[in-house]
Amino acid sequence: MTAVCYGVLWLLRFAMGACLFSFFNAVACRLPLGESALRGRSHCPSCGRTLTAGELIPCVSYLIQGGRCRGCGGKISVRYVLTELAGGVCFVGCGVFYGYGKWEILSLRGLVGFLYLGILTMIALTDWDTRTIDDRFHIMIAVLGVAALWLFPEHGMADRLLGSAIVAGPMLLLALLIEGAFGGGDIKLMAVSGFLLGWRSVLAAMFAALLTGGCYCVWMLAAKKLNRKDAFAFGPFLALGLGGAFFWGDRAVAWYLSLLW
Repeated sequence: MTAVCYGVLWLLRFAMGACLFSFFNAVACRLPLGESALRGRSHCPSCGRTLTAGELIPCVSYLIQGGRCRGCGGKISVRYVLTELAGGVCFVGCGVFYGYGKWEILSLRGLVGFLYLGILTMIALTDWDTRTIDDRFHIMIAVLGVAALWLFPEHGMADRLLGSAIVAGPMLLLALLIEGAFGGGDIKLMAVSGFLLGWRSVLAAMFAALLTGGCYCVWMLAAKKLNRKDAFAFGPFLALGLGGAFFWGDRAVAWYLSLLW
């Protein structure tokens, strides 16, 4: 019986994360269109039909409907269910990593981590669609960085200020010297994230972004879907690196430095 109760509890935690990331996905879809993120009912992107409550159950509705709208039969992008799955995993992961507080909800440190991952997800989705990153996301991360001053005291102010400049500074210099090297949104993302994470983690994030982005670029060139003069959205790869660095960035850099000394 105890095992069943714990299983239900973990399922509820997963569902909570999936629901929140479903909302984050809606925000990422609406902002580029100039639509309100809070007003208006969810609707089919193909026919515009307002969705019922039964069609909005994270993960489940997509599977039951076979990835298609009940009204027009139009195909629903797999990104919806993947984002919801990621939200559930992120919520559970933040709880495992930072613990749960009162009423088995995320601790404050875990909540900061989950919100940061949610913001990074919205950044990745909007940048992939529009090649731009809304400044509101940078402001949100900056607010989390201020909260982290108290919740993550292991990173001092000097650590955070260095983190703001150590990656964003060279990116800005390259952008000034080479047209199109980096977008302003990417630079601001690394600056505010450096303040939140500290210099070690933001370095690890940049390394991961360059590695994954480079692999994607090579694959696209080999498939002849890009040529050498084409640009692509780098924000999703930065977001992926930053998300991983939030949890393991400091440890990864400490391990690497231990190999040198």
